[in-house]
Amino acid sequence: MAARAEGVAKAYGAGETRAVALAGVSVDIARGVFTAIMGPSGSGKSTLMHCLAGLDTVTGGRIWVGETEITRLRDKKLTKLRRDSIGFIFQAFNLLPTLNAIENITLPMDIAGRKPDPDWLRRVVGTVGLADRLKHRPNQLSGGQQQRVAVARALAARPEIIFGDEPTGNLDSRAGAEVLGFLRRSVDELGQTIVMVTHDPTAAAYADRVLYLADGRIVDDMADPTADLVLDRMRRFDSRRVA
Repeated sequence: MAARAEGVAKAYGAGETRAVALAGVSVDIARGVFTAIMGPSGSGKSTLMHCLAGLDTVTGGRIWVGETEITRLRDKKLTKLRRDSIGFIFQAFNLLPTLNAIENITLPMDIAGRKPDPDWLRRVVGTVGLADRLKHRPNQLSGGQQQRVAVARALAARPEIIFGDEPTGNLDSRAGAEVLGFLRRSVDELGQTIVMVTHDPTAAAYADRVLYLADGRIVDDMADPTADLVLDRMRRFDSRRVA
C-alpha cells in the first residue's frame, strides 16, 4: 500500500461547537493507482486527504505512508517524510514568479540539498509536455502550463504518493483536461500513485477508483468510473440526503 488509514477520526472544537469531520474512516490506497475522493461540501473529503498527507493531525486512528506510521511521528521527522515521500498539487499553482519552469520544478529538491535524477527529470518533463517551456517564467505561461509545472514539480522527486486538492479547479475545461491527462499518464507510464479530491465527475472519470464520502464516512467505493456513472451516483446520494 502507498497509504493506509485505520479508524481515522477528526473533530474540531469542543462541547457545543464540536464538529466531526471524519468518523472512523478506514481505507487502503494501492500503489500505482489513481484514486479520486468525492463528496458534498462538508463531507470530509479534503480533511481525509490532508490527514493522509500528514498536513493535519487526527483525533483518533492511525495512518501509514508506505511502511511508516505518520500519526506517531514528531514534527521534524514528519516534515522530512512529507518532503521526501509525498508530492502535492493544489488549485493555486504556488510557483515562484522569479524562477523559470525548470527552477520551479527542481526547487523542493534544491531546498533539500538533493540533485534530481537527470533521466527521470527528462522523462517527467516529456510526460507533461514542457520541454520547450522550461526557460519561461510563470507569467509567460498559461494557467494550464503553470499547473503542468506544478505537476512536474510533484513528480520530479519521485514521491511514494501525490495528493491533489482540486488541482484543475482554477483551470478552464481544456486546460483541465490536459492536466488530468498528464496525471493519468503519470500513473500509466511512470507508475505514480495519485489521490485527488474533486467535485467534478469528468475529472473523477480519469481515476481508477472513486471513494465517496458523506458525513465523515466512506459510503461507496467505485472501480473503473465513467463521468456518467459518477454523476448518477452523486445524484442518488443527494436524493437520499434530501429524503
